[in-house]
Amino acid sequence: MFDDLKKEALAYHELPAPGKIATQVTKACSTQAELSLAYTPGVAEPVRAIAANPDDAFRYTSKGNLVAVITDGTAVLGLGNVGPLAGKPVMEGKAVLFKRFAGIDVFDIEVDAADSAEFVDTVARIAGGFGGINLEDIAAPRCFEIERTLIERLDIPVFHDDQHGTAIIICAGLLNALEINGKAIGDVRIVCLGAGAAGIASMKLLLKLGADPENVLMVDRQGVIRSERTDLNEYKREFALATDRVTLADAMRGADVFIGVSGPDLVTEQMLASMAEQPIVFALSNPDPEISPTRAQQVRNDLIMATGRSDFPNQVNNVLGFPFIFRGALDVRARTINSEMQIAAVQALRVLAHEPVLPEILQVYGLSQLEFGPDYIIPKPFDPRLMDFVPPAVARAAVDSGVARTGFPPHYKPVPKN
Repeated sequence: MFDDLKKEALAYHELPAPGKIATQVTKACSTQAELSLAYTPGVAEPVRAIAANPDDAFRYTSKGNLVAVITDGTAVLGLGNVGPLAGKPVMEGKAVLFKRFAGIDVFDIEVDAADSAEFVDTVARIAGGFGGINLEDIAAPRCFEIERTLIERLDIPVFHDDQHGTAIIICAGLLNALEINGKAIGDVRIVCLGAGAAGIASMKLLLKLGADPENVLMVDRQGVIRSERTDLNEYKREFALATDRVTLADAMRGADVFIGVSGPDLVTEQMLASMAEQPIVFALSNPDPEISPTRAQQVRNDLIMATGRSDFPNQVNNVLGFPFIFRGALDVRARTINSEMQIAAVQALRVLAHEPVLPEILQVYGLSQLEFGPDYIIPKPFDPRLMDFVPPAVARAAVDSGVARTGFPPHYKPVPKN
């Protein structure tokens, strides 16, 4: 089966033309008159307009619907530091998802940079032609410094999807799972296995949503992140607690929630059995979870479980987030994607999962019935209502928080609420 998939994947990327994306001309250019408008002398007019008022680039160029998907190739999928060129197929794949789900155009850019400063300088110098920057597959802790510095330097959204996209989907699913179990986010004990980009961003967002910092135990390869450890970087140290729990097994005892963004088969049946009643397990290592749903359900029949896989219920899939978050941000010409916009995306996804599932979605997934509950806490990626729920919520939050250049788009429907 693996050999068949390998052949199919390589053929898909090679034929009938190499790669997955191409540019498209949006204006007619088949006559001399049209040529004179597309290029010289007509093109001088928008040049003059933009020189006089830079915001006119949104009127006369593709800037307002164009995102740069940028990597240095240091953390590509689960393959590690394969280099920027080897990361290009993933960046092209991201471009496909932006276009397919939210109608956003993308240029993929692979940067060969020796250090964070060089990468930041490269991105900052080319950013003016884009409406937003999606950072992708950049290793931690380098990714934190790069994103923070670019946000400070640029006046367009800079969004590291491995951090915030993952965090938004996790938080939406977790809030719904807690609702089903009748537990409050401020009361539950949370264990996060993996203290890289996704883990740290997810825990930060959960804290903003009301989690108690004293109830959050982060675990890395060396064990629980404790105050007495001397090997912690500045990002991990934010989560260091004074605790006598040292190992993952220690952390799991009595925990209400487990979030894994680490590696396969790291959670044992004994660890799962030691969790609190009605545990919530997000085993998101892909393709092999920290504990398989089959094994988990043999140990606990009272759990709610999510994975990163499409062949099990409750797939945590970033495509639920980034296309629609950028859609909302671009449509109000936002200067950034702030925490208010991220929380708005969480709440929009949470609310959509409460809506009746459309028949066409059931058909896509070969299901006869699906409704809000333990096996459906997160919307499906092909739900067309994502465009009705997430972009308006993000746009409204951008306007209300003062980071939008324009008002709430008149073509948007009112933001759905629950």
